[in-house]
Amino acid sequence: MKTLTQTEKIAFSFLIFVFGFGIYFSNTDLTYFDTVYAKEDGYVEYGTAVFLFFSCLLLLYRFFKLQKFKNPLWKFGIIMIALVFLFGAGEEISWGQRIFNVESSEYFLENNAQGETNLHNMVVNGKKVNKIIFSQLLTVVLIIYLIFTPILYRKYDFIKNLADMFAIPVVNWQHTIAFLSCTALIMFMTSDRKWELYELAFGVIFFLIFLNPFNKQIYSANS
Repeated sequence: MKTLTQTEKIAFSFLIFVFGFGIYFSNTDLTYFDTVYAKEDGYVEYGTAVFLFFSCLLLLYRFFKLQKFKNPLWKFGIIMIALVFLFGAGEEISWGQRIFNVESSEYFLENNAQGETNLHNMVVNGKKVNKIIFSQLLTVVLIIYLIFTPILYRKYDFIKNLADMFAIPVVNWQHTIAFLSCTALIMFMTSDRKWELYELAFGVIFFLIFLNPFNKQIYSANS
């Protein structure tokens, strides 16, 4: 495992702080945890959106800085990842609906579990899209990406070349350990609002991955 960068030390300390207080409040004052600490439109939720948006901006910065040196597949890969994180940031705050006090259309009022203008709370045939796609499917993707991909990348040239070709950043083991640690710590919280903290961890750790991936040569003009 590589030595932690100063940014990683600060970020991981921040997550320890957030999760530590989350465990404390969820077990001693559940009302405060639900209505203040991890509330809807609170600092935790907005923090998640900020880190997801920063990840998008970082990837776009690298695209515009390096695109003249890179092939079309690299450009396609980095733009697609940037768009995914832009989408995540927008969904997290319902595309600014509550910030700008915008009313939902009739369609979203009828088909969204919270009556908001976003996709992850949509209800299809009585089932929430959030549970099917943004929870179950995302869990599978995260397991593959955080645990299996770094192993396969190090072992097989085909996987290595494919990831580098599409500008897919590969995690360092400290990122995997951080995510698994947050997964373990979240189990000590008793409220359903605990997932807001988990999403924040997602935002922070993925920003760190993009900032300092194992295959950082993908962000070099000479690779």
